[in-house]
Amino acid sequence: MDTPPLLPWDAHNQTLIQNVHPTGWSNPKPAQKYNLVVIGAGPAGLILAAVGAGLGAKVALIERHLMGGDCLNVGCVPSKAILRAARAWAGIRHASSLGIGIPKDVHYDFGAVMERMRGIRATLSQIDSAHRYTQMGVDVFIGAGRFTGPDVIQVGGAPLRFVRAAVCTGARAKVPAIPGLAEAGYFTNETIFSLTDLPPRLCVIGAGPIGCELAQAFARFGSRVTLIEQTARILPREDADAARIVQEALQRDGVEMIFGGTITQVKTVGREKTIDCRSGKVERSLTVDAILVGTGRAPNVEELGLAEAGVAFDAQHGITVDGRLRTTHPRVYAAGDVCFPLQFTHTADALAQIVVQNALFPHPFGLGYAATDGLIIPRCTYTDPEIAHIGRYESPTQAEGVEITTHTVSLHDVDRAVLDSEEDGFVRLHLLRGTDRIVGATIVAAHAGELISQLALAMRAGLGAGAFCRTIYPYPTQAEAIKKAANVWRRTTFTAGKKRLLERWFHFARRH
Repeated sequence: MDTPPLLPWDAHNQTLIQNVHPTGWSNPKPAQKYNLVVIGAGPAGLILAAVGAGLGAKVALIERHLMGGDCLNVGCVPSKAILRAARAWAGIRHASSLGIGIPKDVHYDFGAVMERMRGIRATLSQIDSAHRYTQMGVDVFIGAGRFTGPDVIQVGGAPLRFVRAAVCTGARAKVPAIPGLAEAGYFTNETIFSLTDLPPRLCVIGAGPIGCELAQAFARFGSRVTLIEQTARILPREDADAARIVQEALQRDGVEMIFGGTITQVKTVGREKTIDCRSGKVERSLTVDAILVGTGRAPNVEELGLAEAGVAFDAQHGITVDGRLRTTHPRVYAAGDVCFPLQFTHTADALAQIVVQNALFPHPFGLGYAATDGLIIPRCTYTDPEIAHIGRYESPTQAEGVEITTHTVSLHDVDRAVLDSEEDGFVRLHLLRGTDRIVGATIVAAHAGELISQLALAMRAGLGAGAFCRTIYPYPTQAEAIKKAANVWRRTTFTAGKKRLLERWFHFARRH
């Protein structure tokens, strides 16, 4: 098998390749028939294969590039390793505010930061390795899989017959059609982690989660970062006041922002790239050393033979599935970024569990249908501070005619946040009006991704805000902000009428 290009070609990346796309790998002899054939060994495909084989099914897993998918290789793992280093360096720069003097000759090594990331990625790649899945009893095929019939997928010239199949091919970076961009060269999340030297000047196109996270990280390391966004602010899906807190944090870290920006062309002069941009009536031109594109993702649906197999799809939204994740082919399912709008690793995991139940245990013989309708999916953008959200937002909910009450607590009112000098943020709960039922929440905090899980569990278990009021939290913790927000709701239930009744009772108690 050809080894995918991976730079730099050091010991860490060589280890990674030997785990997730082994050099000289020999595909196994296909079984006569498989209970399940999975195309794509990203998070969804790996879960499907592991659970299916663990239950005793005969499973084949096909991957043409790197096992582990985006999450391990070019997504969650490498990005969060870099964000951790950037946060540490920012902490050193701000240590004086805590009364700590740092010697002026302290410095960082960007090359060492990236090497640490590659080392961690290589270590974690053992979990997703072809050898490990083979030991689980999965037939691992390295190569491009393609439907060649209603019950056949071909890989490397070998036909794999199936009872059920699942397409888990994920998505890739979407690149805008900007004149001169391809000629100038650019990075996406799929290539930015190959850097060994810090670009002095970096332009980030797109202020979604990927763009904001990496813009802040590179700015903290010392790059002069310009962030260009077509809309009026960063993170347009989030509450405006939540996004504003993060926007101000990025600006403090030195990120320059251009909103309502349209790039008209990119020109190359030597190693420099000149970007012509229009924002309203203002024309701008900036010169940078590198460009990072973070303008969304496109599903991987090409060259799979989907049309020939009767699987409906389109290039923008991916594979068409119903609530049970069945495609228009009754024996083919899909899971993950290739078919679902919420493109997160944890979502892919949850969808894979649904496919396992529906594909391997078809109703009425199995456990009953599982569906996506009841999924409660939190998400987090790992800027500093982080933004985490789950469930409904306030504005769309009102437009849909669902009446809610919203209760917000600022981190300025949370002792641990004050002690940590991490007061920029809040906890916001959306409750169904007249009840304590939680229908949505937003948290802006240094570790919002950790805190939102409490609310995910509560919503899944049907626990309302009252459960948080009755819970004892250790003091001092930032998690107390959730209880404080719940207590704001509880105080609204203490009406003037209830107070008058209690006043009468206390008056009676004093006389008797």
